[in-house]
Amino acid sequence: MPLYEHVMIARQDLSNAQAESLVEHFGTVLTDNGGTLVESEYWGVKTMAYKINKNRKGHYAFLKTDAPSSAVQEMERLMRLHDDVMRVLTIKVDEHAEGPSVQMQKREERGERRERR
Repeated sequence: MPLYEHVMIARQDLSNAQAESLVEHFGTVLTDNGGTLVESEYWGVKTMAYKINKNRKGHYAFLKTDAPSSAVQEMERLMRLHDDVMRVLTIKVDEHAEGPSVQMQKREERGERRERR
């Protein structure tokens, strides 16, 4: 089955528990349609570059999935219909990266940056 990565932004006025339950809900939707949720990460509340629906911040979540395209389409459809979800981005990848995502890594664990000139 193809591998996908999803980033979801939920409204800022939700609690952390509600945002994490959204991730669990969409994971069960995916598994009910024949896919598997490989890994999920809750990134927390982050400030966005521009306002979306009069919101400056949002709850970010990251999902790694292994699912057929029909299951992904159904999950995306339900995400777009849900009132608490503001944006969804889905990318098809060749393989999932090992370990935590770049957002969850500490600065020391990330690679060295180039020198500024």
